Amino acid sequence: MDEHDITPARRNFLKAGAALGATAVAGLGPGMAAAARPQSALPLPEYERWDAIEIARRIRRGDVRPSEVLEAAIARAEAYAVVNAVTTPHFDLAREQARGLDAAGRAEREARPPLSGVPFALKDLAVALKGTVTTNGCTFFKDAVVDQDSTVVRRYKAAGLNIFAKLASPEFGQTGTTESRLFGLTRNPWNLERSSGGSSGGASAAVAAGVLPVAHASDGGGSIRIPASHCGLFGLKPSRGLIPMGPGALEGWMGLSVHNVISRSVRDTAWLMQLSQGPEAGTRAAPPTSDLVKALGRFPKGLKIGLFDTNLFGMGVHPECLEAAHKAATLCAGLGHHVEPISLQQLPFLEMFGSMGVMTGTGMLYTVRAREKLVGRQAREDEFEPINWLTLQKAQKYSAEQLYAARSVFDQAGRIFDEVFARYDLILSPTTAALPPKLGELSLDQPFEDFAKRAVLASPFTAMFNMSGHPAMSVPLHWSAEGLPIGVQFAAPYGGEARLIALAAQLEKAAPWADRRPPALA
Repeated sequence: MDEHDITPARRNFLKAGAALGATAVAGLGPGMAAAARPQSALPLPEYERWDAIEIARRIRRGDVRPSEVLEAAIARAEAYAVVNAVTTPHFDLAREQARGLDAAGRAEREARPPLSGVPFALKDLAVALKGTVTTNGCTFFKDAVVDQDSTVVRRYKAAGLNIFAKLASPEFGQTGTTESRLFGLTRNPWNLERSSGGSSGGASAAVAAGVLPVAHASDGGGSIRIPASHCGLFGLKPSRGLIPMGPGALEGWMGLSVHNVISRSVRDTAWLMQLSQGPEAGTRAAPPTSDLVKALGRFPKGLKIGLFDTNLFGMGVHPECLEAAHKAATLCAGLGHHVEPISLQQLPFLEMFGSMGVMTGTGMLYTVRAREKLVGRQAREDEFEPINWLTLQKAQKYSAEQLYAARSVFDQAGRIFDEVFARYDLILSPTTAALPPKLGELSLDQPFEDFAKRAVLASPFTAMFNMSGHPAMSVPLHWSAEGLPIGVQFAAPYGGEARLIALAAQLEKAAPWADRRPPALA
């Protein structure tokens, strides 16, 4: 870990530990009845009612040992294996870590990092845990052992998180579902025939099932917000550059992709961002950091919010998704905010999405080429999903001019949104244009024409903010008539994470969701 990673983190740990005690509350609402979930047969039955901050508080106080909560997480990963969230277990590594923490006395526990001993898992895509495999959901990478930690993983470790597994992602995160030839189908705990979203569908499935209160995720076109929406969870995509992507590459997909988490409670996301944000060695452009934990207690007043509910692909929006956004608008108005409809027709929308294809395809090609060089052979067609193999062939024909033009289009979108945010504090929209899809509908293993018709309903609202670099969050405020979660999206000015966290905490209090648990695992 470089000096930047150690010094600020260590400087804040004692203060953060004290703040944990001040902000923690005993649980987040009742868990599901025993008839709905087999909690009584699992260790530490109350575990699923705790968020990460509550777990940390109980470990610090000595009420539970790190090994107890780790075994509770592992037991649930195994009991709820039907959702297929975990791709790569690191149970032995985590157990060794937990045993080393168990014997600590009170003074030692209080001096440790704020999230010491809390179970955690990483998405199996574009993130590195030294000495372990990151597959990217791809057969060509199934034995790709990494030789160093990602910067964000260093910061997670410095915060005390105990990483015990990697979680499913579709191949290279290229779709809004989590299905792959390598690991199979990841199921939505709310309806096992539905997708948990993508590409952080392993994270959303694990958190929704109660395996973890919070899990690492990443977002290159909606891959935090879409699965959060589909699984009734909170997911925030940070501003470009806020959370480090290095050390190998300081931007994912030239700025489209960012790291963060999916959580049940707003405060878990705020704390994980607080402890992972800020530049790393080599960073040249990043938004300022802010006190996101303090924002939890600063409910906003009188925000001016623009409501945008048009699918600019011309494909429409599901009535339940529209209802979710309009109900959120009514809720915000009831909290004293002003909401009015806006248009975003000035965006070069189709050009933006065409440019996104150039950028993501080139990024995937670059990653594959680096792996080919390392293993000394070319990748084979049978080692990729059909749609991704087609994307790789197209990417080989893109010119430098096309790539440069793509980034320029994103910059234009950023400028247009900045002008909108000069008039509005936030933009409210549906998170997705459709309900959680049935498994198979967004698979990368199908004819491209079939895939494309459905894909335009997954990310027309989310991907815009990856291209522009603005922060955006999905908040679980609505459930469909058949009981499927539907999130609503709020986007903020660049660097406006504190505003999003403050509003999310306000919404969480006004329309709490923590006690809503999926019945599908009965």
